[in-house]
Amino acid sequence: MFFRRTFLPHTVAVALALTAGVLGHGGVSAQAFPSRVVTLVVPFPPGGGTDTGGRIIAEQLGRKWGQSVVVENKGGAAGQIGADYVAKAKPDGYTLLLGNIGTQAINPSLYARLPYDPDTAFAPISLLAELPLALMVNPAVLAKTPAELIALAKAQPGKLSYSSAGAGGAPHLAGEMFKDQTGTFMLHVPYRGGGPAIADLIAGHVQLSFMTVLEASGHIKAGKLRALAVTGDKRVPALGDVPTLAETVIPGFNAISWLGLLAPAATPPDIVEKIAADVRAIMAEEAVKARFASLGGVPRTTSPHEFGKLIKEDKVRYAQIIKSRKITVE
Repeated sequence: MFFRRTFLPHTVAVALALTAGVLGHGGVSAQAFPSRVVTLVVPFPPGGGTDTGGRIIAEQLGRKWGQSVVVENKGGAAGQIGADYVAKAKPDGYTLLLGNIGTQAINPSLYARLPYDPDTAFAPISLLAELPLALMVNPAVLAKTPAELIALAKAQPGKLSYSSAGAGGAPHLAGEMFKDQTGTFMLHVPYRGGGPAIADLIAGHVQLSFMTVLEASGHIKAGKLRALAVTGDKRVPALGDVPTLAETVIPGFNAISWLGLLAPAATPPDIVEKIAADVRAIMAEEAVKARFASLGGVPRTTSPHEFGKLIKEDKVRYAQIIKSRKITVE
């Protein structure tokens, strides 16, 4: 039996070697991505602001890529369950996390242990939008302004309760900052996500809440809830007639949330950059910007590096708030 040895030209051999290297690192290249369904994990139940923003971006990425982007809600433990799922997923770009300020910047200081290392578990892709919060009350509450709410709370200490999407999240911390700076005492009632928290507010089981305008604006416009103020440093176009807390009762008050896209840490950089570029292109479209703005979100994208820097800065800021106010979770 005779064997024939074939010698490849040098350029072909190099090309094959490079291809093998790309395929060996996650089995996918940026040029071919995505070639199948992408899963976007929202680490909270349906109905909250993170879920709403996630469904918008999933729809738009699916349109741009010509591939389905499926939203999978994995709520629980203030976002830890969904975040942990993505942290341990195959790093090929096909499993992404829709994180927010709570999951990425607050939880690391709020919980003594997380099931993943928050500093190394994820590859930041891009910020999507800033989310100012709204101070809302059930229509049965007599207060119609922030000043009236403060007076009511001081007259009935401990009688008013406020809901949040979970202990230690941005809405909870905004509520604690409000109490601290107004000298009021109100009971905090945490829920497993913004949807259930708003549902009980509408039902009257709690009297007020701090929630993102993104998840609350529809209920406010429908008359199911009454917005007294927003928590950012400027008014929100979606609720143009609602003042800020800073301009009414608490000068300098500023507490917002944000949404951002992340991948498992070892995701190839070229895929991370491709997704980031596609997100920037989508969020630059007037129709998409208008959609977020109408719901109370402020579209803002970044490079992966810039998003990583923002997360680190907010970790430091919220670590100081949590420590100074001695905020703990059970």
